[in-house]
Amino acid sequence: MIGRVWGIALNTFREAIRNKVLYGVIAAVVGANLFGLVLGSMSLNEGARIARDIGLAGVSLFGSVTAIVLGVSLLYTEIQKRTIHVVLAKPIQRHEFVLGKYGGMALTLTLLTAAFGAAMLAVVVGTAGLEGVSGAIGKALLLGWMEVLVVAAVAVFFSSFSTPYLSGLFTFAVFFIGRLTPDLAYAAARAKEEWIRVIAAAALRVVPDLHLFAVSGSEVGGKAVSVHGSFVGWEYVGWSAAHGLGWIGLLLVAAMVVFSRRDFT
Repeated sequence: MIGRVWGIALNTFREAIRNKVLYGVIAAVVGANLFGLVLGSMSLNEGARIARDIGLAGVSLFGSVTAIVLGVSLLYTEIQKRTIHVVLAKPIQRHEFVLGKYGGMALTLTLLTAAFGAAMLAVVVGTAGLEGVSGAIGKALLLGWMEVLVVAAVAVFFSSFSTPYLSGLFTFAVFFIGRLTPDLAYAAARAKEEWIRVIAAAALRVVPDLHLFAVSGSEVGGKAVSVHGSFVGWEYVGWSAAHGLGWIGLLLVAAMVVFSRRDFT
């Protein structure tokens, strides 16, 4: 099984790196970091701060957009081109196919996140030297990477039963809502209208808490955290990663169940 899943993952990875969208995303990330370098040179001793903010925002935004673009068509394309019949005619189970597809996309996104992080670090070092690099950046990059993988799992889940357009729409909605979990929690606790409390509470239960992976500039446990100063500890990173892995596992299991019951005739 591992060999079959790995074979599908490698094939998916090869297909992904030939996608022109990836090169557009890479160009956008490089452009954003260069823009951060220009802004840093125009500020007073804030170059490293601007480079870190823009770089981490790029990892989250561009990484998630790439995950959505790749993920929503991951399974649908195989069905539309009828190549799914050729694949499943071989000794490959449908759940292995889904796992392999996600594995290949996860490998692609991991390399992209590493490239985004390297570009950010290059700008930070070029702006403030090695003094601008800290352990907080590594923690923030790991959290951003986990967020991208969760978004990819959401996209694969919707792709298992819907068209790319609807899958993209649903995944963007989940990404948007997941980033607003503190506001939803506030609405659920303070709203006067019952329907607002019900909808907010329901959203908190069915949507991954993506805000856990982008906490710089907010509060954690009643304390302000920032990648520029006092950031979260490794215990928080580990707990957030466990939360993300739990959602990834749940979404992939749901995708495998739905995909295994689809009729491709």
